[in-house]
Amino acid sequence: MVGLTSAAGLVGFLTEQDQQLQAFALERLNDEVDSVWTEVSGSIGTIEALYEDENFSHRELAALVLSKVYYQLQEYDESMVFALGAGKLFDWKSQDAGEYEETIVAKCIDTYISLCALHNPPTPASATGRHGSADVDNAATASPTTPFSQAALPSKSLLARQDEKAWDSSAPGGGNAGVAGAHPHPLTLSNQTKKALQNVVKRIFENCYENGAYKQVVGIAVEARNMEVLRDAIIRSSKAETGKGKKAAAGGQTEDLMEYVLDICMNVVQERGLRNEILKLILDLLNEIPSPDYFAIARCVVYLNQQSMASDMLRSLVQKGDGKSLAIAYQLSFDLYENGTQEFLQKVMDELPEEDVEEIQQNGSAVRPSTPHPNQNEEATESDQLLSELNDSAGAPQTSTVVTSRTRPKDDTQSKAFKSIRSILRGTTSIELNMEFLYRQARTDRAILNKVRDSLEARNSIFHTSVTFANAFMNAGTTVDSFFRDNLEWLGKAVNWSKFTATAALGVIHRGNINNGQKLLEPYLPKENAQASAGSTYSQGGSLYALGLIYTNHGTNVLDYLRRQFKATQEEVVQHGGALGLGTAGMATGSEEIYEELKNVLYADSAINGEAVGLAMGLVMLGTGNLRALDDMIQYAHDTQHEKIVRGLALGVALIMYGRQEGADELISGLLEDADPALRYGGIMTIALAYAGSGSNKAVRKLLHVAVSDVSDDVRRVAVMSLGFVLFRKPGSVPRMVELLSESYNPHVRYGATMALGIACAGTGLDEAIDLLEPMMKDSVDFVRQGAYISMAMILVQQNDVMNPKVTALRKQLQKAIGDRHEDAMAKFGCALALGIIDAGGRNCTIGLQTQTGNLNMPAIVGMAVFLQYWYWFPLTHFLALSFTPTAIIGVDSDLEIPSFKFHSNTRPSQFDYPPEVEVKTEEAPEKVKTAILSTTVQAKRRKAAKDKQNRRESMDVDPTPETPKPDADADKMDTDDNVIDTSKVGEEGEKDSKKKVEKEKVGYELENMSRVLPAQIKYISFSSEGRYQPVKKPTGGVILLTDMKPDESKSLLELKAKKKTAAAAPAPGAGNASASAPRDTNMGGFEAALASAGLTGAAAGAGVLTAVDEDDDGEEAPVPDAFQVDEEETEEE
Repeated sequence: MVGLTSAAGLVGFLTEQDQQLQAFALERLNDEVDSVWTEVSGSIGTIEALYEDENFSHRELAALVLSKVYYQLQEYDESMVFALGAGKLFDWKSQDAGEYEETIVAKCIDTYISLCALHNPPTPASATGRHGSADVDNAATASPTTPFSQAALPSKSLLARQDEKAWDSSAPGGGNAGVAGAHPHPLTLSNQTKKALQNVVKRIFENCYENGAYKQVVGIAVEARNMEVLRDAIIRSSKAETGKGKKAAAGGQTEDLMEYVLDICMNVVQERGLRNEILKLILDLLNEIPSPDYFAIARCVVYLNQQSMASDMLRSLVQKGDGKSLAIAYQLSFDLYENGTQEFLQKVMDELPEEDVEEIQQNGSAVRPSTPHPNQNEEATESDQLLSELNDSAGAPQTSTVVTSRTRPKDDTQSKAFKSIRSILRGTTSIELNMEFLYRQARTDRAILNKVRDSLEARNSIFHTSVTFANAFMNAGTTVDSFFRDNLEWLGKAVNWSKFTATAALGVIHRGNINNGQKLLEPYLPKENAQASAGSTYSQGGSLYALGLIYTNHGTNVLDYLRRQFKATQEEVVQHGGALGLGTAGMATGSEEIYEELKNVLYADSAINGEAVGLAMGLVMLGTGNLRALDDMIQYAHDTQHEKIVRGLALGVALIMYGRQEGADELISGLLEDADPALRYGGIMTIALAYAGSGSNKAVRKLLHVAVSDVSDDVRRVAVMSLGFVLFRKPGSVPRMVELLSESYNPHVRYGATMALGIACAGTGLDEAIDLLEPMMKDSVDFVRQGAYISMAMILVQQNDVMNPKVTALRKQLQKAIGDRHEDAMAKFGCALALGIIDAGGRNCTIGLQTQTGNLNMPAIVGMAVFLQYWYWFPLTHFLALSFTPTAIIGVDSDLEIPSFKFHSNTRPSQFDYPPEVEVKTEEAPEKVKTAILSTTVQAKRRKAAKDKQNRRESMDVDPTPETPKPDADADKMDTDDNVIDTSKVGEEGEKDSKKKVEKEKVGYELENMSRVLPAQIKYISFSSEGRYQPVKKPTGGVILLTDMKPDESKSLLELKAKKKTAAAAPAPGAGNASASAPRDTNMGGFEAALASAGLTGAAAGAGVLTAVDEDDDGEEAPVPDAFQVDEEETEEE
């Protein structure tokens, strides 16, 4: 049929009285509306009159024509309303459906989401489970000093912009009224239209179910806050999978859907109330499914603090008795330990069947506070996740501190299983396995460390400290401390706080050595009933700090010891180290006793220990939101005159609000309005930690505003750095966000931009971040270069030339800068840290602020936040070790033994291989350049030689027999020096060899158990279906439980090398000093060799040096580098 050239005639028919003519005109216009809509738009009123005429028989056709005309006019709201009025004539499923149908369907979904959200408004922060005791709440409310620490939080986030309107459920559009392009106002829709909208959306959902597109329905349901649709989608997915029978993979589709729901719940949903509702729904559904996904349940349990459900799951799996169930129980325990706090795990263990009293005493009860803190009840315990508070349980079992099911196991098998589960939940097993891996696979390049040591003058404390940090980071967790043993002369130059830092470095190197940690540090630790002058107070304080680092987030046994030492001493330096040790070992325990002891020392108002005590108070109360602690700390921060104490308390307050999100908004508002820049600094850190990993837009908006408006450089710097904490789950967005800030005139803002990139993009090798940092490594300001070096190392950690070609250039640049005597001291300090970070943990660790399962890594985030305070206090640099995450696959069987087996990596071996070690040049003398000799010179030499021979022959009595030279084929060629190597040939040979290697390298190779597997490599890992050992879950890195398919056969186990390495008894300070206290005046070579041959560890060998009391004449430092001598230049100008 020929298309219409004009619609004037058809439009005229619309005014006729005959309905058949009107219907004919509408049918033709509907077919040709795309080409004649401009003419039809003038008669919209006429067509609307037909639609509204209830006696007109073709009302739906009129509505469809109106919808298409309005669509062409880009009035999509009206177009959708009339499309809904067209009923079945609006066929969005037809084969001819095009852009018009897609647009209307999208508009329908948007309006449906608006309607559902209108009936389910966001839950205010005050209703999300703040269950503090009445006494504490009243005390906080009535506090005259901290008016912003109220118990009743506002319903609207204070991080939002001031001109932003709160959600008003009574407003048209639920707050979206007047927004260009927004969906139509839900309250303006007629009931008939709403009913038609519901029918269309239901048809859309049914179509998704038929096609198996369950994820689309889930996404709409979550955005619409419609729990009924979400429940229906998951149940129908499970039923559809069950209906397929045995052919379908067990748990495949439903398991993927659950993973998808959990992923968007934790990474997309920013409201804590909605997140809790979704997780509760998932828990209910998982328990109803015949074969539940225990690992998905475990993630929900940790987020919601349902310790009763966790213990019930573990108990039921153990009681099943079969090997696979036991393996799943162990795997669940490992996952719970990885994602839970000490307090949560202790409650899970309390509800397991009883164990022997001796076992309980052996492992200590120091982790669990004897009395709960005042702001704690059954449901208020904090986890390390964004969901730190639990709403009133609806459908989920209530948690309780009263254990009703603690019965003894029925048999020895179950008793052994529960004992193993307790060992896992305490962290003992995981820590030992990770330490074994780091020790076995340590690839530390000592040549780099020696280069750093030789390049920096040890008498200067900043340089000595930087070498200490580089050594600690390179060997973190490996227990390899031989650098101290081999460099006693260098170690002996440590004085005062350098000695404190060097001793604490042993804690980083031996982190996780829970069996020998206290014994290892025995020579350094303060002696009970000993004189104050028995040893250096700096090494004693550093040893307590080291003890806390060894037992980080695993304070069993050592907390009581640390508390005794902390209370017994009056030395400020020892109290400083003791406070840091208590904070790291007692992290997130919520212990009121430890908090009170720290507070008593705080009130002594000492600047030396006050900063560490304030920080430790925050670490102990990490994430609890304890109102009384907040009141105490902020009150004292206003009272004290010491800036160091205020800074420590400000950071402590931020740690207490870890993961609280909206619950921290009122505190943030009060801190940011304070006149003291140190407290405003704490307010920014509170945003960073409360919203860590949330990607919250309002938090980002607030940080950007402060970054360009605050009058304090410190506050502006930390505001830019905090962007990295909020957005580390979306690393790709950070380079674009800080691009302009990296070009700021203010060097503090530029430094903040470098660290934001390092935090958010750590371990990713992101090219956009590297492109921004490369010019900043040549910045004119020394501390900006320092930040750029450190951030580049964070981003390129565990990268090789195949993964990122810029790694080699960076390593060379760092080594060149650290050896450049014209480089500033601060930049050299950054270079030393960078060289340690890029090879962290013997090149087997990455910086991971997320766990392998995608949850927030609480110790890593806290460690990174405290590490950034090295700007003010160097010893806090050691906290970065808390962010180091071993990258390995460690397979264990149901007996928790390490079998010897192999798994497959479907990549080339070079793709994820270790970077090559640095080649050490034997001679530093410059190589001779190839010298060209002209042919005329050669002829002149020959003539001269002939004359000399003739003269000698005439002068001698007896002439020698002449020798005729043999003809040389190359005589006519230009001569060159014989001792010069032809580098061109060497290069050609090297290229040929490399080509051969590339040709020989095949895709796919086998890896032994307990091998390094990078996070980017995990997707290429597979287990042979015919292999003896099969994993109980999809490999995610870390510890994986294996099911033995041939349990009757004998198994081959890996030998545990780290356990065999027992700590040698270090010499006591008094006894060992005879030979070790004079390293500066004697030749150390023979002494070091003797120590090495005796098998003493670095900790044991260095005890005599570090515990020696500093003498006055030995405490002189090297002159400060020229870069700091500004006064002379100023006087000359004057």
